[in-house]
Amino acid sequence: MSTSSKSAPFPVPPFARACIDAAAGAWGASFGHPFIVALREGSLAPERFRFYQMQDARYLEAFSDASVLISTRCTSPADKLWFIDAARIALVTEGELHAGYGKTLGYGPTDIATLELTPTNRAYQDHMISTALRGSLVEAVAALTPCPWLYIDLGQHLLETLRTIPDGHPYAAWLRMYSDPQFNSFMEQLLERLQRFADGADAAARERATVAFVTSARYEWMFWDQAWTSQAWPV
Repeated sequence: MSTSSKSAPFPVPPFARACIDAAAGAWGASFGHPFIVALREGSLAPERFRFYQMQDARYLEAFSDASVLISTRCTSPADKLWFIDAARIALVTEGELHAGYGKTLGYGPTDIATLELTPTNRAYQDHMISTALRGSLVEAVAALTPCPWLYIDLGQHLLETLRTIPDGHPYAAWLRMYSDPQFNSFMEQLLERLQRFADGADAAARERATVAFVTSARYEWMFWDQAWTSQAWPV
């Protein structure tokens, strides 16, 4: 079960609470996915983690693009800078994690650049980018929010379950990054903006934003699943 369904280590404003309640089924399903269970136990096959990491590296490029697109739509310089920083975190901070695993799992920047996206990855990226381009500001931010929120929720839940992360755990670096409480401040600031943009939108836009949030939460579950099954194009 998601820790966010109970309490969160950062404030969850009303609109974010409504979004996560609407996405409860998809959200909770990620916690029990066999990929996540095996990741926690350290029994996840390296080839599955490699598949996931390489696809995730390409996904983060789209997350960064969507963040920058959102920044161009913000009227406040502080909001513009915040989303530009979010784009940088996706490429730099999380990129360092990918680079580290690339050395041990045998992939590098060229492999990532030439990687064929899975159907799930391409669809998720298209959802984020199209919403950032054509949706209202609250829809654009809602589509972006589940990724960092779910990873923080998962990371802190897994740490609570494990109690400690052994140095010898094969995925210790991943677990330590996403369980780090430093991300709580990031989420607090993101959800504050989501609420502010929701307050400035009409009811129809808020409803579309909720749908965008739920769609992204579903894609997050599908992202674990595409790595677990080594998803490929059927034709």
